[in-house]
Amino acid sequence: MSESHYAEACSGSTPATLSVAGVDPERNFGGGEAQVLGLTEQLGAMGHRAELLCDPAGELWRRARNAGISCTALRVRNAIDVGAALALGKILSGRRYDVVHFHTSRAHALAPWVRGLARAAVVTRRMDYVPNRLFARWLYGPRVVDGVAAISSGVADALASAGVARERITLLPSGVDCARFRPPTADERANARKALGLESVDRAVGAVGALEARKGHRYLLEAMALLGRGENSAGGISRARTAQHSAEGRVVAFIAGEGSLHDTLAAEISRLGLDDCVHLLGHAKDPRIVLWASDVFVMPSLAEGLGVSLLEAMACGLPAAAARVGGILDAVAEGLTGLMFEPTDTQALTRILSSLLRDEPARLAMGAAARARAVDSFSIETMARRTVELYRACLHTGSSTRRPSIGVEG
Repeated sequence: MSESHYAEACSGSTPATLSVAGVDPERNFGGGEAQVLGLTEQLGAMGHRAELLCDPAGELWRRARNAGISCTALRVRNAIDVGAALALGKILSGRRYDVVHFHTSRAHALAPWVRGLARAAVVTRRMDYVPNRLFARWLYGPRVVDGVAAISSGVADALASAGVARERITLLPSGVDCARFRPPTADERANARKALGLESVDRAVGAVGALEARKGHRYLLEAMALLGRGENSAGGISRARTAQHSAEGRVVAFIAGEGSLHDTLAAEISRLGLDDCVHLLGHAKDPRIVLWASDVFVMPSLAEGLGVSLLEAMACGLPAAAARVGGILDAVAEGLTGLMFEPTDTQALTRILSSLLRDEPARLAMGAAARARAVDSFSIETMARRTVELYRACLHTGSSTRRPSIGVEG
């Protein structure tokens, strides 16, 4: 049965307008929270009643309230916070929700306590490491939640490895605002590059993500050192020469994000002699500045559920140099929208960057294909539509056993 026919079949027994409570108690604002906020806004735009239960001290609360979303305070200290479970139960029992959607692991841990207080319960899994095998089969089972959404094939594989039945998992990729994240105009690109101190002949690579070990930024630094020495072959890396002006301009890397490895990466940049050509920008209030100024997007992750920043870069028309891991395999079409390398393979990353930066026609063609793929398969509208289909399927069947697997096209 096609997705559209399945949705039509389900819609007969469910209300046209759904009431949805999204639960995300995290205080930090990462890619997951960006997805929660975007989904909630889109559900509202589709005419549904979509509200959030989140921490009033968190960034999600502030941004959601600014966007006009109804928020209810819910503080969760840890996965065994009984007080939070009781508070959530009180909130849900006092309101009439069709769906309660648990968006993080701490939120999901509360699900067994509030079973039955909404017509259907759904959980989204965004991480591609294997969850706790002792509890996964139960926590993701029909006695706790009606629907399980995995944002990529890698996440679905991790769930299955922990004993979650494949037929209970719906592949539901993340989505980005392709109207906001789009290729820049000539003036927007010139202004972005000027803001980052780039000359017209310079070539830039961009990376956006938390400065944590799993993001693999150290391998980008090593590749930049090899590029600075003009080397693509294996061998030890000594102190690299700094970027030099030439007829081809400089190769400069911008890394946007915060995290525990900031000082470690800054020290490594100095050790490798990269102070003039690798810049840690900290938190990017508007990541489009980095994306619009860049020629190539780099994602050297060691593990990745899918990677919202990668999808945003694709939507902006950038080709990717990305590690062949996790959900990146779903996002990047090898040779069409970017090139991939094995995680930690600095030599391969160096070769890819050298190739993409030197071959402008190929780079531009891949960027155009990346934009088309983002719009077709990873837009926020597509993600919201698929999410509503999952909601309706859960409400219609009362379980997840007959839901379609909604995949990525292409």
